[in-house]
Amino acid sequence: MNQHTNLEDIFSAFDRLIVLIVGDVMIDSYLWGKSTRISPEAPVPIVNVVKREKRLGGAANVALNVQAMGATPLLCSVIGDDPDGGDFLRLMEERDLSTEGIVQSPERVTTIKHRIIAGGQQLLRVDAEIEHNLADYEERHLEEHYLKLLDQADVVVFEDYDKGVFSERNIARFIQLANERGIPSVVDPKKKNFLSYKGCTLFKPNLKELKEGLKVDFPDENLHAFEEAVAQLQERLTTKQVLVTLSERGVFVANGEEKTYIPAHRRSISDVSGAGDTVISIAALCMALRTSLPFMAGLSNLGGGLVCEQVGVVPVDRNRLFEEAKENRLYETHEHRTA
Repeated sequence: MNQHTNLEDIFSAFDRLIVLIVGDVMIDSYLWGKSTRISPEAPVPIVNVVKREKRLGGAANVALNVQAMGATPLLCSVIGDDPDGGDFLRLMEERDLSTEGIVQSPERVTTIKHRIIAGGQQLLRVDAEIEHNLADYEERHLEEHYLKLLDQADVVVFEDYDKGVFSERNIARFIQLANERGIPSVVDPKKKNFLSYKGCTLFKPNLKELKEGLKVDFPDENLHAFEEAVAQLQERLTTKQVLVTLSERGVFVANGEEKTYIPAHRRSISDVSGAGDTVISIAALCMALRTSLPFMAGLSNLGGGLVCEQVGVVPVDRNRLFEEAKENRLYETHEHRTA
């Protein structure tokens, strides 16, 4: 059981943690403009550029959330040896993120998502990416980097976006290496490798991913079918601890037979993008500190809700999260009840 006696203690302990994040990284590119007329060449709007911006996305946004919480993120991934890859490394350096875990490959392109926005609306998204698995030599280089960073880590996050960094083989290897060292592993899954994360410490799908990954369907309000699906997941992954995000209905956490529903807090939702990255970041920090699972779920739920109030993908505000957790007596409610 964790040694922390209050909320202040837990938040100051975050500052001492090192989090290894392995997975698919990308650049989120935004082009903002004004559109007042239709092109004479085709029935499409003409956008006059006002502003351009590139941001770190995918697993790199998880790193930014970990950093925003006061901990040290170490990012491990494969990007292209291309101009976008150069931009990605520059963006990391600008945010004081270590680049030592990044492998550059001449055979891959760096994933970039270009969004064209005018009048507050997204008109078009153009993606450049490769989704096929890494070549053997790329996988070897990734494992070398992972191993080099693993011994420094208090917890490992697997951030899967189905962009080819993970395969059944390297997932099994990476989890085995973490388990051998007693380092907890926390998984944010996608469809392709959903059932490959056997033996992980905590598995965090959303409801849609849970249904797709297990190939089951049921109405969202059917809690019996939902809990059966979670039990099936626990059995197939041989992991007791599962956290499911239920969007506006909050989160659900299971630890073996123990189940807790935590409702969402009432908020004015501006944008849900990036909320999952915030949830997994906070969950990972709590796993490293061995807090109770309901406390971890409650704090993650609060953090995910906070970022939904912001437009675009933004890291969580640590001070606001601390104040809200205090107001909601989160520590007293969930730590002491389960201690």
